Amino acid sequence: MNTENNIFYPESHSDGNSIYNSIIVLGTTASGKTSIAVQLALAFGGEIISADSRQTYIGLDIGSGKDLAEYETGGVKIPYHLIDVADLRTREYNVFNYQQDFYKAFTGILKRKKVPVIAGGTGMYLDSVIRNYDFVEVPENPSLRAELESKTLDELGTILLELKPNLHNKSDLLIRERVIRAIEIARCMKNPAADIRKNMTERPDIRPLILGIKLERTVLREHIALRLKERLEAGMVEEVENLHKSGCSWEKLERLGLEYKFCSLYIKGVIASREELFEQLNIAIRQFAKRQETWFRRMERSGVEINWLPPFEDKQKRIDAALKKAAKYFAAENAF
Repeated sequence: MNTENNIFYPESHSDGNSIYNSIIVLGTTASGKTSIAVQLALAFGGEIISADSRQTYIGLDIGSGKDLAEYETGGVKIPYHLIDVADLRTREYNVFNYQQDFYKAFTGILKRKKVPVIAGGTGMYLDSVIRNYDFVEVPENPSLRAELESKTLDELGTILLELKPNLHNKSDLLIRERVIRAIEIARCMKNPAADIRKNMTERPDIRPLILGIKLERTVLREHIALRLKERLEAGMVEEVENLHKSGCSWEKLERLGLEYKFCSLYIKGVIASREELFEQLNIAIRQFAKRQETWFRRMERSGVEINWLPPFEDKQKRIDAALKKAAKYFAAENAF
């Protein structure tokens, strides 16, 4: 066992290659990432960090596929993180929030001498921690906003162009809220970087073994359709309706995309029937899966090594392949 600053690093079982200290399980929607991550965590003494942008929100259960029952296997409850950490009614969680919370969770898991197992398909969230996106948090400035409140849109545009004379996206000048926010950010960025970053969480040493889950196209489409049918039968439409009644605006729900967007449109009568809802949403999820695949290919072109597992149709075979790959680098805590 290696330790550094009270942080635990699992020993490598390899022949001198760099030591991994974590595992990432990525793949498209409906590829079975969670079940594989749970078995990896069980076998190698891990805790799971979710990398799903919608599972961060409280109450988005059926539509986001939290499936929390999956985190208990063989009578063992696998600890999980970054699920149910934000309230959509009061806070829109973003990739910066995720990165900062991820760093804290990751460091905590290592300190407990456990293996972080990251599972999800939100490409930007995964990429932000794998390749260390350099974000800066810019809080709202109430005094500046009060000062700008009396300005016309043209006056605001002039102020922004003085701060950013090389502004490329001129469309931001057409929306008052965006102009004010852009001024806020531009003013803040004039401060010394140390002042801006002083409250940010330091990035831990992240060296993941990245396992990619891939299914044949026809099999993935079958999984998507079956899962959608199950979610609709489980009350996904009612979940969205209750979220709206609890204070989530239609605009916020629709911005979440996919299940929450299409169910909102169905409830509002824009989509005429449940049959039409199923058909439109099924197509949209397939298209989303293709975009996820494109993102993962872009990560590979950027130098991220993804170990794609064989596309077995049988779930247990996919789990066994993941366990076999991880066993080269991590000591087993439980027999498998």
